[in-house]
Amino acid sequence: MFSIISAGIAPSFALLSFFYLKDEFEAEPLKEVLRIFFLGMIIVFPIMFIQYILAVEQVLNIDFVKAFFSVALLEEFFKWFFLFFTIYKSVEFDEHYDGIVYGVAISLGFATAENILYLFGNGLKYAMGRALLPVSSHALFGVIMGYYLGKAKFCNLKENRIFILYSLLIPTLLHALYDYILLKEKIWLPVIIPFMLFLWWLALKKVKAARQNQNNYHHTSNSFFHDSGR
Repeated sequence: MFSIISAGIAPSFALLSFFYLKDEFEAEPLKEVLRIFFLGMIIVFPIMFIQYILAVEQVLNIDFVKAFFSVALLEEFFKWFFLFFTIYKSVEFDEHYDGIVYGVAISLGFATAENILYLFGNGLKYAMGRALLPVSSHALFGVIMGYYLGKAKFCNLKENRIFILYSLLIPTLLHALYDYILLKEKIWLPVIIPFMLFLWWLALKKVKAARQNQNNYHHTSNSFFHDSGR
């Protein structure tokens, strides 16, 4: 039991640490990051219940429709909803990169609970594959969601709604494509590898952009106070 829980948690903590430590300036309070992480774990259960009902009732039978609505949209909406209404308006969310930290935290909380449940049901032999695919993909979707929430937080009113829409729509579309690939059992392996490489490239590009925006903000602020002090 301990080995399963450890294997379920370890990749999430490694990825969360990786993205958390990339915050060069004012790191987010660890207590707040963990709160969002555990919130992500909790929302697994209502989502699994809804997915179970959809599966039993056979509401969605077409592969892409199933991947989009019963998996991607459902999971990303819950993560986005709680992220938006718990942390987006918080005083702790005071820099662009903060969106990425919290987006990754809620996504990896979700991935951790899902991963532990899966390993309990199917065994440790799947731990490595789960770490490389579902867990890391959730983290990358969280990066993209958090990046656009950060853009929305620190832009003008005209762009705000667009970036909020992007923060839900883009991760959902990428998640749907990811699940659609996995549903195609005959071709999924040669397709999922370049897709995951693309996801990593896109997420790291967003990390770089958010950090650059943060650097520019701090440079401008420091210049202002320096000039004011003359």
